[in-house]
Amino acid sequence: MSFRDNLIHLRAVNNMTQEQLAMLLGVSRQSVTKWESEKSYPEMDKLLKMCQIFGCTLDDLVQGDLTETITEAVVFNQENHQPTDLFGYDEHMTTFAWRIALGVVSPLLGLACAMPLFALGDPEYTVAPLLPENLSAGFGTTFVFAGVIACLALIIPTGMKHSEFVKAHPFLEDFYTQQQKETTRTCFTRQLVGGICSIFAAICLIIFLGNTSLGTFVGLPLFFLFLALGVYSIVHGGIMFSRTNIATYNQNAGEVLEAHEIESLDLPEDQKRALMKTHKTDERISAVCGIIMIIATIAGLIMLFVPPYQTPYFWLAWAIGGLLCAVAALLIKAFRKS
Repeated sequence: MSFRDNLIHLRAVNNMTQEQLAMLLGVSRQSVTKWESEKSYPEMDKLLKMCQIFGCTLDDLVQGDLTETITEAVVFNQENHQPTDLFGYDEHMTTFAWRIALGVVSPLLGLACAMPLFALGDPEYTVAPLLPENLSAGFGTTFVFAGVIACLALIIPTGMKHSEFVKAHPFLEDFYTQQQKETTRTCFTRQLVGGICSIFAAICLIIFLGNTSLGTFVGLPLFFLFLALGVYSIVHGGIMFSRTNIATYNQNAGEVLEAHEIESLDLPEDQKRALMKTHKTDERISAVCGIIMIIATIAGLIMLFVPPYQTPYFWLAWAIGGLLCAVAALLIKAFRKS
């Protein structure tokens, strides 16, 4: 018995269409059609996933005869089938959310630790500096760079791992229930409100303590700390909320896949064109944001190290750069849709 006959039989006894099996495997319907017409053969990972779906062994699926095997498989149909997370997408996105959010706020936490150290050696803030100026500047700068390094160490590997996941699974079936989506929306609302309140609290602290003796030692560290808590809450909540939109995930696969990878996908031409359009848009966004952040980095370093332009608010260069990147991304996507 051939693999083709076993596959057709297993689909039939489970009342499963080619489209449904394709979504479970993360492939196109055309791929399943080619397998059943023996024009191509699935890869090993797809074979193993089929074994999990149909509850059979790899040897039976590939070389055995399952047409006469009595199975206890549950009948598959549109009405009673609840898709499952076959690829660990939810766990992957949960880890992705907290790592990205923590990476984003790491520079802010570094600044929260650095500000008191900068002030300990500055006679402008203390009558008798507790540390030599060069040591206080060195310790403070160490925390600043530690925050930046932590940011890169969290975001870059996490982004690469996410890209690998999307490349391995460019299309997923929406397995989230309506109740799960509503719960996630409620959690995001709470995190958004909490994050905004935390940012407002940071602003209030810096206003109330900015011109007092506690401004540098207490006001600035608490400002960055509350700002970091607010940003973390908003970023984490936003990623966790967006993860339930599987349709957007499938659509945005073009942002991760390379052009040649999109061309090699076994998809209808209209879907390929849509993915290619998304890919080109993401290239434009990456180029524009790269230029913006390079300019922001130059400005921030000048405000940190060049005496005539030194200011404790040098970090605003990166904050403004991030906001400009977000605006640029929104405008580019809006023009693409129009």
